[in-house]
Amino acid sequence: MKHPVLRTLLFAAAALFAAAASAQWKPSKPITIIVPWAAGGATDQVTRLAAAELEPALGQKIVVVNQPGGAGSIGTKSAMEAPRDGYTWTAGAAKQLGTYPLLGMLNSKVDDFHLYLSVTNVSIVSVNPGTPYQNLKQLLDAMKAKPGEVKVATAGNTSSGHFAMEAISRATGVKYRHVTYDGGAPAVVATVGGESEVTTQLAVEQTEMLKGKRLRPLAVVAHQPLAIEGVGTIQPISQMIPNFPKITTAFGIFIPKGVPAEVASTMEKLWAERIANSAKIRSYAQEKGALFTPSSGKAAYEVVWPTVVEDAYMLQAAGMAKVAPESIGIKR
Repeated sequence: MKHPVLRTLLFAAAALFAAAASAQWKPSKPITIIVPWAAGGATDQVTRLAAAELEPALGQKIVVVNQPGGAGSIGTKSAMEAPRDGYTWTAGAAKQLGTYPLLGMLNSKVDDFHLYLSVTNVSIVSVNPGTPYQNLKQLLDAMKAKPGEVKVATAGNTSSGHFAMEAISRATGVKYRHVTYDGGAPAVVATVGGESEVTTQLAVEQTEMLKGKRLRPLAVVAHQPLAIEGVGTIQPISQMIPNFPKITTAFGIFIPKGVPAEVASTMEKLWAERIANSAKIRSYAQEKGALFTPSSGKAAYEVVWPTVVEDAYMLQAAGMAKVAPESIGIKR
């Protein structure tokens, strides 16, 4: 470099940036996490556990605020529009950050956020015990005999339950009546109450109702059996439907990019130290039928991106996408 003064300034700027990135962030006021789903659902459950693990290290209260609506897009939008000072986070299923634009809900991308993942969830096909369906074949036969009549309750378009049912529909050709709620917990309660015959929401949202025999599980939407204490082992849908796609959902906390570098670096450090070693979150996952899969940074992105691609093309195949996945950079 021919200009020693310029070179010195560039080196100094780089040093300052590196120092800022490695500095420990000490928040001076409470932090808000916007959970864009109703209380009691999968996002709400694990977010509150993670917040409790992070509070002592940050030295500030973390306030969890539920803001449901728009299949999670309303609360996520609120977090995106908040000041980028590190004090407003959001949470949920990370892959939805990439699929919202397909439905015209929100102009977001996965790489608009710093990702901090905690668990991976799977869905269960369950029915109200008052229905005649004793196994998955009987349910699918009814859906074939009565196209678009059997009600399936989910947390809304692009929710985990919705994608699980759409995958079943694509694999078998059945048609169903989609009944949407503002979260997984309300969808499960609606099925228990008889408003819907079926729910395909996440295992963690159904566990208590399954243990109480208020829902009847027919299959786990996965390629491995799912054992839940007090319920038993639920067989995988891949045993019943050949060539069924892999449907998994990684959940966590997300901080919009543009916050000070020390916010992201401190969170990455705490995630590795506290969340990855959290006995409470590990126990929660084992008890509720989830997988304990903590990660952050590039590793988290590599977990999430393939599920964004899979879901984007599922939405396109279902005729729900308002734009082509390729047009917003989602390519197979």
